[in-house]
Amino acid sequence: MKISMRFVSVTASVLAVATLTACVAPAPVYQTSRYPYQAPPQAIQYQEASYVEYGHVANIEVLRSETAGTGTSGGGAVAGGVIGGVVGNQFGRGNGRAAATALGIVGGALLGNTIEAQQNGPRAYETYRVSVQTDRGGYRAFDVQSPGDLRIGDRVRIDNGQISRM
Repeated sequence: MKISMRFVSVTASVLAVATLTACVAPAPVYQTSRYPYQAPPQAIQYQEASYVEYGHVANIEVLRSETAGTGTSGGGAVAGGVIGGVVGNQFGRGNGRAAATALGIVGGALLGNTIEAQQNGPRAYETYRVSVQTDRGGYRAFDVQSPGDLRIGDRVRIDNGQISRM
């Protein structure tokens, strides 16, 4: 059974485009703070075994942070140019094929560089600082990824450094 070169080239082009498209997915975000907030073990060792406080949510602030982008390395442009050249080579004959290949290389390089720049660009993150005024008059702050259903004025319970709505 003879497999045509055109079929192999088209299949390779489709696989290459699918691989390049997979690079568009955003990077996962890893943050250490979670709701409900759990105090580090060092902070708990100085408290009683079951220390419970009550209070109400005094304030919820949005904390914004941004990571710097790493820019482009040129790898995306090279990969895009190679893939674009392979795809462009599938069209036309003679000088038309050469022109389509050149156009594919340039277009693929631009697209690959753009995708790499988006992937390596700066990212902005939001976390929340929940301030609680305790019944004893003190204030405690908890940095959480999401305040969940907490609202200003809600009654809360703080049990061993963990905040929960009552």
